[in-house]
Amino acid sequence: MSSPECGTLSPVVDTLHTGVAIYDAASGAVIDANARMEEILGYSSDQLRELSVAEYTANTYPHTESEFHNRLSRAANGSPQQFVWRAKRADGELIWIQVFTSRQRPTADRCVHVEVRDITRHYDTHHRAELFWRVLRHNLRNEAAIIIGCAEQLMNGSESEPPKEVVSTILSRGEKLGNIATSVKQIEHAVTDSQTSVARVSAAGAVRDIANRIGAEHPDADIRVSERKRMWIDVNDAFEYALAHAVENAIVHSNDEAPAVEITVGPSPNTGRAEIRIEDTNPPIPPEEIAALFSPTVTTSTSHGSGIGLFVMKWCVESLGGEVLFESRNSGGNAVCLLLPPKQLPDSMTTD
Repeated sequence: MSSPECGTLSPVVDTLHTGVAIYDAASGAVIDANARMEEILGYSSDQLRELSVAEYTANTYPHTESEFHNRLSRAANGSPQQFVWRAKRADGELIWIQVFTSRQRPTADRCVHVEVRDITRHYDTHHRAELFWRVLRHNLRNEAAIIIGCAEQLMNGSESEPPKEVVSTILSRGEKLGNIATSVKQIEHAVTDSQTSVARVSAAGAVRDIANRIGAEHPDADIRVSERKRMWIDVNDAFEYALAHAVENAIVHSNDEAPAVEITVGPSPNTGRAEIRIEDTNPPIPPEEIAALFSPTVTTSTSHGSGIGLFVMKWCVESLGGEVLFESRNSGGNAVCLLLPPKQLPDSMTTD
């Protein structure tokens, strides 16, 4: 129902390409919304009226429902607001939206006019550019400097036979440069082709296929996959890139002769999304590596991170409308969680 004080939106706003809604600043409830707002969030106006802000906000995003309410209150008090928000659509997909709030009219203290734009593509492009600059400034420069230093050492050396450790360093750093180039290509592929060649598959089945391939490449590793509940997800090459990096990182960074990797597939207890949890017993991921993922504008020579494998995971999963989380396990080791929108099993497909 509409509020007598706030009224309803004019039918004209349904022709706009911007989402428009009227909010009750006191309760945070949606009073009315146009067709574009319904399209952006995936809910009908009737559904939005019954939902709290928390139900269409990514609950792993640091901004909270209370902050959204504060923004509404400031707008109702005559201070327009503009901010970026991480929204969760009805289908579980996460998107970035830009929100503009203002008082609907001077005599309607409770009524806030809200405009919403889906800026996911712009956000991805902007932060992908920041990542590539980071790679150029730090990773490529550092590896090239080491290779040049080793080459100069060989040229200035008096030994007829070059030291093995110097040659080994040149080879390993050259391989790292090649891996960086591959990772950047994977990110670009994931973002530009995120909506093409998508297949709906069993989450556990897709995980087992990739785990089996990596297991064949690392026969000493013990990779175990368990399924708590059958779930379906949409995947493409980006999914394989992300999961492969997560599993291979757990193997190559292990100090054990037989690295153990536990992968669990099932619904996330907090979000209901499909959760793929990769656990290892390795030393903790350095905090600066994780901080660099979520603070792209803050980089120093010591905080930028040593590689971009974690970036590949993050970008690839986000290109599928999901997100990646990194945790330190209480029992020791790391847990990498890939959270993806759950999908319905198509009528043309049958379960095993």
